[in-house]
Amino acid sequence: MVVNLASKYEKKVDERFKLKSLTEAAVNHEYDWNGVDTIKVYSVPTVGMNDYVKTGTSRYGSAAELDNTVQTMLLTRDRSFTFTIDKANEQDTNGTMAAGKALARQVDEVIVPEIDVYRLATMSAAAVANGHTTTAAVTSSNAYSSVLDGTEKLDDKKVPQGGRLLYVTTSFYKLIKLSPDFIKSTEIAQKMLINGQVGELDGMKVIKVPSSYMPANTPFLICHPVATVGAQKLEDYKIHDNPPGVNGKLVEGRNRYDAFVLENKKNALYVHKTI
Repeated sequence: MVVNLASKYEKKVDERFKLKSLTEAAVNHEYDWNGVDTIKVYSVPTVGMNDYVKTGTSRYGSAAELDNTVQTMLLTRDRSFTFTIDKANEQDTNGTMAAGKALARQVDEVIVPEIDVYRLATMSAAAVANGHTTTAAVTSSNAYSSVLDGTEKLDDKKVPQGGRLLYVTTSFYKLIKLSPDFIKSTEIAQKMLINGQVGELDGMKVIKVPSSYMPANTPFLICHPVATVGAQKLEDYKIHDNPPGVNGKLVEGRNRYDAFVLENKKNALYVHKTI
């Protein structure tokens, strides 16, 4: 005798893990992109001091016209996605293919991580180009001192003490916790105020990110939000009901964003590389 056992599809979806934005605290939004795709920022230098002389026609020194430089920030990231959900599939999957939930899933699992990865890569590249980087292997013995080397660089460049952030990979965070120089009782037991924060180190909020978020061979990054402009030009999502050629839902989305490091603030970035 053959017994046919009953089967059942659940209404609950086996959702993947997701993270909120981990880099929003690392950028600023001080520039308005409404109506433009390019913003130009002036930088005005200073001049050196002279010894005043009491005679002649150039008592203050030789005057020269004060010049300036312009940094152009052209928004280049124009990203999109689309998918359909046939009405029959929506009807016959116990409500698990709802378009609204699918769109939210796309934002949480794809768009937010993509922007985080892009921002971290932009900051890291700027630090390397500026020479604010060290290349050395990291272990539990030197992890803590490696971070202090970075803060020393920022201190020497007069970067504000308050507001600094330390982005660490999961493996580097482990090395920090194993470091004999790391005092857990005084630095890790802090109130968590921003997404991903796991404590404080040398006055900086420590934000742990998946290793896949950081550029290759980058265990940690120090930053201050004054350095990086987070441009968010367009976030447009649409759910079309029965558009031409589709019996069901057509979901479309478009994101225009970018990240720029200000020329006079680039010293507020430091990155450690292992290769």
